[in-house]
This record gives sequence, structure tokens and C-alpha cells, in this order.
Amino acid sequence: MDFEAVTKFIQKTFQTETFLPLHEPRFIGNEKAYLNECIDSTFVSSVGAFVDRFESDFAAYVGSRYAVATVNGTAALHIALLLADVQQDDEVITQPLTFIATANAISYIGAHPVFVDVDKETMGLSPDALQIFLEAHCKVSDARCINTTSGKIIKACVPMHTFGHPCRIDEIKALCDQWHIALVEDAAESLGSTYKNRHTGTFGALGAFSFNGNKIITSGGGGVIVTDDEDLAKRAKHISTTAKIPHKWEYVHDEIGYNYRLPNLNAALLCAQLENLDRFLEDKRMLASIYEPFFSSASITFVKEPQSSRSNYWLQTLILNDKEEQEAFLSYTNDHGVMTRPIWRLMNKLEMFKKCQCGDLSNALWLEDRVVNIPSGVRL
Repeated sequence: MDFEAVTKFIQKTFQTETFLPLHEPRFIGNEKAYLNECIDSTFVSSVGAFVDRFESDFAAYVGSRYAVATVNGTAALHIALLLADVQQDDEVITQPLTFIATANAISYIGAHPVFVDVDKETMGLSPDALQIFLEAHCKVSDARCINTTSGKIIKACVPMHTFGHPCRIDEIKALCDQWHIALVEDAAESLGSTYKNRHTGTFGALGAFSFNGNKIITSGGGGVIVTDDEDLAKRAKHISTTAKIPHKWEYVHDEIGYNYRLPNLNAALLCAQLENLDRFLEDKRMLASIYEPFFSSASITFVKEPQSSRSNYWLQTLILNDKEEQEAFLSYTNDHGVMTRPIWRLMNKLEMFKKCQCGDLSNALWLEDRVVNIPSGVRL
């Protein structure tokens, strides 16, 4: 591979020869105006008009009945798993090829991740691998999925839509329904992505999104839980607000709760960011249309949206030939001012998850040695 030509092409695409980050936020709308309005109101914490407005606007955008805003995506996933009745010592099936937050949120409850392979085409949880694992290791008893290898209850399944590319979520849902497993979508990276004309995060009982500083829209942090279930939405709001019973002056809390509500300041930013989301998505698709023919001509695999999907192309992704080429590519580009990165280290290779049960992870291992992300920010 001609690393120099690739580096220069990426710099030319972004019209810069200075340091080029992997992704950076864009604030081109009403962010400052809404922040000033929020400050003038003095409601800057977790109560305020912008929190309510953002939850309403976000639910409408993705097509869910309810949205509950949280301080970050990890908190959103943690609460979603609690709402799915995941308890200490339960098991949760997820993919090993994911950001650490997925496995951390499971662990916060004292539950145990079980790692099942991904599809090469989507880099998300494979329904084929999931079916093989369930048929080999599980049985249904009293409307519960029991892992016959560990003896534990498999309470939930958490697929992740990797880099914004939807996994085969309808097939995963069908398996979860068949095996009495709650489906909780980690949609942290997939705002603006749809599968069969339905927004990611809305197939399961609950979905979780992130607004970290490197996401398509951001408030520096932030997350949100989406659901169509009114009772789940009310409970999400309750336990993410320290489980305080509403009262004008008394402080009474009826269960263990979490201080996870999104501050009004952050919500003000997100309201403004959401107004420009469609423009950001259009630019990312345009960037993909520039990248794809260049890398195809260089015999490099550029990851395109999967079948039946419309991807947000959050992070533009290449699949190289092997580990040696991956390391050489990362070294050259980063040494020459173009930030690139590999995919995550597999969760089951991390010290705290080495003892977790795994299925055959051949695809995840293959991708770990080959995937790189290249600059993916919105160009104005």
C-alpha cells in the first residue's frame, strides 16, 4: 500500500495539511444562543426546559414514544439493563468487538458478559453465531433462558451497531423473543442509522445512545434511553434522578437510585445540535462517496453500509490485509499528522473479562487484526 498517497488524499479531502483528528464536533447553529438562554434562566442542572425539549425532539427523531436523557451513554445502557431486570450474577450476551462501555455497564450490575461472534459485513453481533451458541449451551425453563454450561440465567442480549452500521437486528430480536431474552440495543454510535426503514435503538424494549464529544452530535457528554413502554420510561426517569419521590421540600428516596440525569446546559447544546443532524449525516454520506472509489482503486476494502441499511457512517472504516499492514498504516498516518486508529481490543482479551464464556470468535479476531478508522469528521 502507498501510505503516502493515502495520507495526502485524506488531507486533500479535508483541505488541510495540519493535524487532522479522527472526529471533531461542529457547532454551527443555535448552540451559543441556547446556552445563553439556559444560563439566563438559572436552570443549569438536571431540571430545565431544554431537558424536556430534547427528550421530546429526540424521541420524535428516532420514532420512539419516550426518551430519557442521561449524563452519558454508559449511564443510559446501565439504566436500560436494570430496567430489563438484569440482576447480580445474571448473564448478558454481547459481542467482544465493542467499546468497553458495553461490557462495563453489564459489570456495574454484577452481571457477567457472554461473548458471541460478529458478522464481518456489519461488525455487529451475528444472529447466526447467536443461534449456534443458544442451541449449544442453553435451554428454556419457566420462561427463562438458562445457560446449561454455567447454570446462570441469560437475562438480556446487547448487540452494538458498530461505527453506525446496523447489525441484523430483526433476526437477533426474533431469537431473543424465542429464547425469552430481553433485547437492549447499544445504539451509542448509530444515531441517524436505520435498518429496513426503522431507526436503530427502537427494535428492542430499550435502546441507548451516546453524545460523547466524538459522536455526530454532542454536548461534551450525554446519553439517552429510548423505549415505547411508558412504565419503563417513568422508571428510567425515577432511578436516574436518585429515586427521589417528587415533593416540594421533603427528601424521600424509595430505592437505590443514580445521579444520572442530563444537566439542562448539556441539553441546550443537544437541542441545537439535533437541529443540524440531517446536515451532518448528509456530509458523512458524501465523505463516504469520496472515500469509497479511491480506496477501491487502491484495492483496499472500504466498509459500506450493509444490505437493507442506511448507515450514518459515524466512523469511516477500512479493512486491510493483515495485522502487519494494519500496524504499518497506523504508524505512518499518525506520524504524518493524520489521526487513525484500530478497532478495539476484544473484550475477552482484557484482564477483567478473560474468564467470561465465549462462543467461536473467528470473525471478531479476523477484524481485530485488520480494521482501521480514518478521519470521519463533518466537513463544512
